[in-house]
Amino acid sequence: MTTFAVGDIQGCFDELQQLLTQVEFDPLRDQLWVVGDIVNRGPKSLETLRYLYSLGDTCKAVLGNHDLHLLAIAYGKQPPRKGDTLDSILEAPDREELLTWLRFRPLIYYDEQLQVTMVHAGIPPHWSLKKALRRAKEVEAVLQSDNFADFLMNMYGNQPNDWNKKLKGWDRLRIITNYFTRMRFCSSDGQLELTHKSGSNQAPAGFQPWYNHTNRKTHDDLIIFGHWAALEGKAEHENVYALDTGCIWGNSLTIMNIEAKTLHSLPCEGYKKSGD
Repeated sequence: MTTFAVGDIQGCFDELQQLLTQVEFDPLRDQLWVVGDIVNRGPKSLETLRYLYSLGDTCKAVLGNHDLHLLAIAYGKQPPRKGDTLDSILEAPDREELLTWLRFRPLIYYDEQLQVTMVHAGIPPHWSLKKALRRAKEVEAVLQSDNFADFLMNMYGNQPNDWNKKLKGWDRLRIITNYFTRMRFCSSDGQLELTHKSGSNQAPAGFQPWYNHTNRKTHDDLIIFGHWAALEGKAEHENVYALDTGCIWGNSLTIMNIEAKTLHSLPCEGYKKSGD
Protein backbone atom coordinates (compact mmCIF):
# COMPACT_ATOMS: atom_id res chain seq x y z
CA MET A 1 0.00 0.00 0.00
CA THR A 2 1.13 3.52 -0.85
CA THR A 3 -0.16 6.66 0.83
CA PHE A 4 -0.50 9.61 -1.53
CA ALA A 5 -1.25 13.21 -0.50
CA VAL A 6 -2.48 15.67 -3.12
CA GLY A 7 -2.45 19.47 -3.02
CA ASP A 8 -5.40 21.83 -3.42
CA ILE A 9 -7.63 20.37 -6.14
CA GLN A 10 -10.24 23.17 -6.24
CA GLY A 11 -12.49 21.42 -8.70
CA CYS A 12 -9.72 20.51 -11.17
CA PHE A 13 -11.09 17.00 -11.56
CA ASP A 14 -9.55 16.13 -14.92
CA GLU A 15 -6.08 17.08 -13.71
CA LEU A 16 -6.59 15.01 -10.57
CA GLN A 17 -7.49 11.94 -12.61
CA GLN A 18 -4.49 12.41 -14.89
CA LEU A 19 -2.16 12.74 -11.93
CA LEU A 20 -3.57 9.68 -10.17
CA THR A 21 -3.13 7.69 -13.37
CA GLN A 22 0.48 8.82 -13.69
CA VAL A 23 1.38 7.67 -10.17
CA GLU A 24 -0.61 4.44 -10.63
CA PHE A 25 -2.93 5.11 -7.72
CA ASP A 26 -5.07 2.04 -6.96
CA PRO A 27 -8.07 2.75 -4.68
CA LEU A 28 -8.25 -0.93 -3.77
CA ARG A 29 -4.70 -0.86 -2.43
CA ASP A 30 -3.60 2.71 -1.76
CA GLN A 31 -4.78 5.67 0.30
CA LEU A 32 -5.38 9.21 -0.94
CA TRP A 33 -4.96 12.16 1.41
CA VAL A 34 -6.37 15.55 0.38
CA VAL A 35 -5.09 18.76 2.00
CA GLY A 36 -8.36 20.66 1.67
CA ASP A 37 -9.84 23.12 -0.81
CA ILE A 38 -11.42 20.23 -2.64
CA VAL A 39 -13.84 22.55 -4.41
CA ASN A 40 -14.33 26.00 -5.96
CA ARG A 41 -12.78 28.08 -8.74
CA GLY A 42 -12.22 25.06 -10.97
CA PRO A 43 -14.84 23.73 -13.42
CA LYS A 44 -15.68 20.34 -11.88
CA SER A 45 -16.22 20.75 -8.16
CA LEU A 46 -19.18 18.35 -8.15
CA GLU A 47 -17.24 15.60 -9.94
CA THR A 48 -14.30 16.06 -7.57
CA LEU A 49 -16.48 15.87 -4.47
CA ARG A 50 -18.36 12.82 -5.76
CA TYR A 51 -15.15 11.01 -6.60
CA LEU A 52 -13.56 11.55 -3.20
CA TYR A 53 -16.80 10.58 -1.48
CA SER A 54 -16.93 7.38 -3.53
CA LEU A 55 -13.50 6.34 -2.23
CA GLY A 56 -14.85 5.82 1.28
CA ASP A 57 -12.17 5.14 3.88
CA THR A 58 -9.54 5.18 1.11
CA CYS A 59 -9.77 8.99 1.17
CA LYS A 60 -8.57 11.05 4.13
CA ALA A 61 -9.42 14.72 3.61
CA VAL A 62 -9.19 17.82 5.80
CA LEU A 63 -11.27 20.96 5.44
CA GLY A 64 -9.98 24.03 3.65
CA ASN A 65 -11.40 27.53 3.62
CA HIS A 66 -13.13 26.97 0.27
CA ASP A 67 -14.81 23.82 1.57
CA LEU A 68 -16.15 25.72 4.58
CA HIS A 69 -17.26 28.50 2.23
CA LEU A 70 -19.28 25.99 0.22
CA LEU A 71 -21.03 24.81 3.38
CA ALA A 72 -21.85 28.38 4.40
CA ILE A 73 -23.39 29.13 1.00
CA ALA A 74 -25.26 25.83 0.88
CA TYR A 75 -26.97 26.48 4.20
CA GLY A 76 -27.80 30.12 3.50
CA LYS A 77 -25.25 31.71 5.84
CA GLN A 78 -23.13 33.46 3.20
CA PRO A 79 -23.88 34.73 -0.31
CA PRO A 80 -21.83 33.40 -3.24
CA ARG A 81 -18.80 35.42 -4.26
CA LYS A 82 -17.60 36.46 -7.69
CA GLY A 83 -15.58 33.57 -9.10
CA ASP A 84 -17.31 30.82 -7.10
CA THR A 85 -18.02 27.71 -9.16
CA LEU A 86 -20.24 25.84 -6.74
CA ASP A 87 -23.66 25.85 -8.44
CA SER A 88 -23.31 22.29 -9.71
CA ILE A 89 -23.00 21.04 -6.13
CA LEU A 90 -25.77 23.25 -4.79
CA GLU A 91 -28.15 22.00 -7.49
CA ALA A 92 -27.12 18.33 -7.37
CA PRO A 93 -29.72 15.71 -6.33
CA ASP A 94 -27.16 14.17 -3.96
CA ARG A 95 -26.06 17.50 -2.48
CA GLU A 96 -27.10 16.70 1.10
CA GLU A 97 -25.19 13.43 1.09
CA LEU A 98 -22.07 15.14 -0.25
CA LEU A 99 -22.35 18.15 2.06
CA THR A 100 -22.82 15.97 5.12
CA TRP A 101 -19.71 13.99 4.19
CA LEU A 102 -17.80 17.25 3.81
CA ARG A 103 -19.09 18.62 7.12
CA PHE A 104 -17.73 15.57 8.92
CA ARG A 105 -14.16 15.99 7.63
CA PRO A 106 -11.61 17.04 10.29
CA LEU A 107 -9.50 20.19 10.39
CA ILE A 108 -6.39 18.11 11.11
CA TYR A 109 -5.61 14.50 10.30
CA TYR A 110 -2.81 12.67 12.11
CA ASP A 111 -1.66 9.18 11.16
CA GLU A 112 -0.07 7.57 14.19
CA GLN A 113 1.57 4.75 12.23
CA LEU A 114 3.19 7.07 9.67
CA GLN A 115 3.62 9.87 12.22
CA VAL A 116 2.51 12.40 9.63
CA THR A 117 0.09 15.29 10.13
CA MET A 118 -2.05 16.88 7.41
CA VAL A 119 -3.68 20.31 7.73
CA HIS A 120 -4.90 22.80 5.16
CA ALA A 121 -3.06 25.98 6.18
CA GLY A 122 -0.81 25.17 9.13
CA ILE A 123 -0.35 24.84 12.88
CA PRO A 124 0.50 27.98 14.89
CA PRO A 125 3.99 27.91 16.41
CA HIS A 126 2.83 28.12 20.02
CA TRP A 127 0.75 24.91 19.84
CA SER A 128 2.06 21.37 20.12
CA LEU A 129 0.52 18.75 17.87
CA LYS A 130 -1.41 17.36 20.83
CA LYS A 131 -2.86 20.78 21.60
CA ALA A 132 -3.62 21.47 17.95
CA LEU A 133 -5.58 18.23 17.64
CA ARG A 134 -7.51 19.11 20.79
CA ARG A 135 -8.33 22.62 19.56
CA ALA A 136 -9.43 21.25 16.18
CA LYS A 137 -11.91 18.95 17.90
CA GLU A 138 -13.61 21.97 19.46
CA VAL A 139 -14.53 23.25 16.00
CA GLU A 140 -15.27 19.81 14.60
CA ALA A 141 -17.70 19.08 17.45
CA VAL A 142 -19.77 22.17 16.60
CA LEU A 143 -19.55 21.68 12.84
CA GLN A 144 -20.80 18.11 13.21
CA SER A 145 -23.59 19.04 15.61
CA ASP A 146 -27.14 20.24 15.03
CA ASN A 147 -25.86 23.79 15.57
CA PHE A 148 -23.49 23.71 12.60
CA ALA A 149 -25.35 26.44 10.71
CA ASP A 150 -24.73 28.92 13.54
CA PHE A 151 -21.03 28.19 13.30
CA LEU A 152 -21.03 28.73 9.53
CA MET A 153 -22.67 32.12 10.02
CA ASN A 154 -20.13 33.22 12.64
CA MET A 155 -16.86 31.78 11.30
CA TYR A 156 -16.04 34.67 8.93
CA GLY A 157 -13.72 37.50 9.97
CA ASN A 158 -10.11 38.29 10.90
CA GLN A 159 -10.72 39.02 14.58
CA PRO A 160 -9.60 38.04 17.08
CA ASN A 161 -6.14 37.67 15.53
CA ASP A 162 -4.31 36.82 18.74
CA TRP A 163 -4.82 33.60 20.70
CA ASN A 164 -5.91 33.70 24.31
CA LYS A 165 -6.91 30.50 26.06
CA LYS A 166 -9.66 32.47 27.82
CA LEU A 167 -11.43 33.15 24.53
CA LYS A 168 -14.93 31.73 24.40
CA GLY A 169 -17.78 31.25 21.96
CA TRP A 170 -17.53 32.25 18.32
CA ASP A 171 -14.35 34.27 18.85
CA ARG A 172 -12.55 31.18 20.08
CA LEU A 173 -13.86 28.95 17.30
CA ARG A 174 -13.12 31.59 14.65
CA ILE A 175 -9.43 31.99 15.47
CA ILE A 176 -8.98 28.22 15.71
CA THR A 177 -10.58 27.87 12.27
CA ASN A 178 -8.43 30.68 10.85
CA TYR A 179 -5.25 29.03 12.12
CA PHE A 180 -6.02 25.75 10.43
CA THR A 181 -7.63 26.97 7.20
CA ARG A 182 -6.37 30.51 6.43
CA MET A 183 -3.00 31.12 8.13
CA ARG A 184 0.13 32.00 6.20
CA PHE A 185 2.06 34.57 8.22
CA CYS A 186 2.01 34.86 11.99
CA SER A 187 4.17 36.01 14.90
CA SER A 188 6.07 33.65 17.17
CA ASP A 189 3.26 33.79 19.73
CA GLY A 190 0.56 33.09 17.14
CA GLN A 191 -0.70 36.55 16.19
CA LEU A 192 -2.25 36.21 12.74
CA GLU A 193 -1.58 38.39 9.70
CA LEU A 194 -4.27 37.41 7.21
CA THR A 195 -4.01 40.11 4.54
CA HIS A 196 -0.73 39.13 2.87
CA LYS A 197 -0.78 36.25 0.37
CA SER A 198 2.69 36.70 -1.10
CA GLY A 199 5.62 34.29 -1.01
CA SER A 200 7.58 33.59 2.15
CA ASN A 201 10.29 36.12 1.23
CA GLN A 202 7.81 38.99 1.42
CA ALA A 203 6.70 38.62 5.02
CA PRO A 204 5.19 41.75 6.59
CA ALA A 205 7.24 43.35 9.38
CA GLY A 206 7.09 41.37 12.61
CA PHE A 207 5.74 38.21 10.98
CA GLN A 208 7.11 35.03 9.41
CA PRO A 209 5.65 31.99 7.69
CA TRP A 210 4.07 29.88 10.44
CA TYR A 211 6.57 27.04 9.89
CA ASN A 212 9.70 29.25 10.07
CA HIS A 213 9.56 30.24 13.73
CA THR A 214 12.46 28.77 15.71
CA ASN A 215 10.25 28.28 18.76
CA ARG A 216 7.65 26.24 16.84
CA LYS A 217 6.48 23.39 19.06
CA THR A 218 5.84 21.11 16.06
CA HIS A 219 9.40 21.65 14.79
CA ASP A 220 10.14 17.91 14.75
CA ASP A 221 6.76 16.79 13.37
CA LEU A 222 6.30 15.97 9.69
CA ILE A 223 3.51 18.21 8.42
CA ILE A 224 1.81 18.29 5.01
CA PHE A 225 -0.21 21.38 4.10
CA GLY A 226 -1.72 23.29 1.17
CA HIS A 227 -3.42 26.70 0.89
CA TRP A 228 -0.33 28.75 -0.06
CA ALA A 229 0.14 28.60 -3.83
CA ALA A 230 2.64 31.50 -3.77
CA LEU A 231 5.17 29.17 -2.10
CA GLU A 232 5.25 27.15 -5.36
CA GLY A 233 5.72 23.99 -3.30
CA LYS A 234 8.80 25.26 -1.46
CA ALA A 235 8.68 25.48 2.34
CA GLU A 236 11.97 26.26 4.04
CA HIS A 237 11.92 23.36 6.47
CA GLU A 238 12.87 19.74 5.97
CA ASN A 239 9.84 18.36 7.86
CA VAL A 240 7.24 20.59 6.18
CA TYR A 241 5.79 19.87 2.73
CA ALA A 242 3.80 22.53 0.85
CA LEU A 243 1.56 20.79 -1.69
CA ASP A 244 -0.49 23.67 -3.12
CA THR A 245 1.33 24.41 -6.37
CA GLY A 246 -1.43 26.45 -7.99
CA CYS A 247 -3.17 24.13 -10.43
CA ILE A 248 -6.05 26.57 -10.63
CA TRP A 249 -3.66 29.37 -11.65
CA GLY A 250 -2.01 27.39 -14.44
CA ASN A 251 0.98 26.05 -12.55
CA SER A 252 0.74 22.42 -11.47
CA LEU A 253 -1.08 19.87 -9.32
CA THR A 254 1.26 18.05 -6.96
CA ILE A 255 1.01 14.67 -5.26
CA MET A 256 3.33 13.24 -2.62
CA ASN A 257 4.24 9.64 -1.97
CA ILE A 258 4.35 9.91 1.80
CA GLU A 259 6.31 6.75 2.52
CA ALA A 260 8.99 7.59 -0.05
CA LYS A 261 8.77 11.37 0.53
CA THR A 262 8.80 11.96 -3.22
CA LEU A 263 6.80 14.51 -5.20
CA HIS A 264 5.21 14.27 -8.63
CA SER A 265 3.64 17.25 -10.39
CA LEU A 266 1.33 17.59 -13.38
CA PRO A 267 1.56 20.86 -15.38
CA CYS A 268 -1.86 22.52 -15.60
CA GLU A 269 -3.39 25.00 -18.01
CA GLY A 270 -5.28 26.74 -15.20
CA TYR A 271 -8.70 28.34 -15.03
CA LYS A 272 -8.04 31.61 -13.21
CA LYS A 273 -5.75 34.57 -13.62
CA SER A 274 -3.89 36.17 -10.72
CA GLY A 275 -6.23 38.57 -8.94
CA ASP A 276 -9.44 36.69 -9.81
